[in-house]
Amino acid sequence: MGRDVILKVENISKQYRLGLVGTGTISHDLNRWWHKVRGKEDPYLKIGEVNDRSTKGTSDYVWALQDINFEVERGEVLGIIGKNGAGKSTLLKILSKVTSPTTGEIKTKGRIASLLEVGTGFHGEMTGRENIFLNGAILGMTKKEIASKIDEIIEFSGCERYIDTPVKRYSSGMTVRLAFAVAAFLEPEILVIDEVLAVGDAEFQKKAIGKMQDISRGEGRTVLFVSHNMAAVKSLCTRGILLENGKVKFQGSIDRVLNRYLDDGQIKKNFKFVGNNIIKSVFLSENRVIYNSKMTINVCFDSNIEIHNLILGIVIKDINEVELVGINNRHYSSKKINNKCVSKGCVKVVIGKLKLLPGNYKLDVFLGDSNRDLEEIRDVIGFTVLAASKFESIGVLNLKLNKVYHKNVKWNMEYKLK
Repeated sequence: MGRDVILKVENISKQYRLGLVGTGTISHDLNRWWHKVRGKEDPYLKIGEVNDRSTKGTSDYVWALQDINFEVERGEVLGIIGKNGAGKSTLLKILSKVTSPTTGEIKTKGRIASLLEVGTGFHGEMTGRENIFLNGAILGMTKKEIASKIDEIIEFSGCERYIDTPVKRYSSGMTVRLAFAVAAFLEPEILVIDEVLAVGDAEFQKKAIGKMQDISRGEGRTVLFVSHNMAAVKSLCTRGILLENGKVKFQGSIDRVLNRYLDDGQIKKNFKFVGNNIIKSVFLSENRVIYNSKMTINVCFDSNIEIHNLILGIVIKDINEVELVGINNRHYSSKKINNKCVSKGCVKVVIGKLKLLPGNYKLDVFLGDSNRDLEEIRDVIGFTVLAASKFESIGVLNLKLNKVYHKNVKWNMEYKLK
């Protein structure tokens, strides 16, 4: 049985010109046109630099995307991941025909519905109900077809009370609820979704992910999903593409793509320091931890001075710098790590049950004694929490959990006297 390819991307590239609009743009466009009418190659395709936002370039042109090739089969859920600026949103805008590629071609079989930004495709002066009919018409549906789905759309969105109110008065959460419901229930063959779902609350994220699973597995429709929530990507997607600086770095099964992303410098398993630091290394027994399972943190130090009643503190933060967990043996332990003077050694900290929801996290480490702080190092190491069940993969916002784990933490000091 042959493959049913519904979307084919061939040699897609997108070039942007940096700087203010009007600084030579018309002359460049005329130059492009002159080369085209003479049957010659666009002269600006030979210039331009890789889209690395962290470095200062020498060219006015950058390649947001470069030579992108992939195929998607009917009913497949494709996850597109990568760091900010990798080209994910640009690729989805091209697929959705919001912008056109500089080079390359896209072949599709069927209608594409996109959910790229809050309020995309909505007219602010029109009511929610009117916008449903407008979006359906854009997708090529008849008024009768839209009317047959409108009750389901309104119910799923949870915006029934405001459905006859202009959407300019909707909150961002209400807008994205209605936009997703329209895109999902008007039955496009391909559904394209960017990070916009993160605007919704926990309940809506759960409903949206469940609906995407239904339309792909049950109805055989295709979904392209971009998200920084690795747990949601893992639970929803069957295959993935990893973008870096506008190029496809890796593609394959979703597990292999996620492992490549996490191992490729995004999450450090071990970290060693050089120089005059007292803290010499921090390492984890595992840099991917299952929700509600054990996590072990090892901190090794070497000091020129002897430390009496050593104090170790660890703070766990999310990627937005929100402090979720704080543990230290000064406040949260009935036992001292040691009651001797020590200058060199390692401390093993075991959190019996890590109740952080799926996502990426990082550590701050603090070292001191009973009277003073000796050293602190922020963002020292990262790790990922993975879901143990479908419910935990919804991507619910983490609650602040400060001062929670002190009853379930074990401290083990292994030290050597100089």
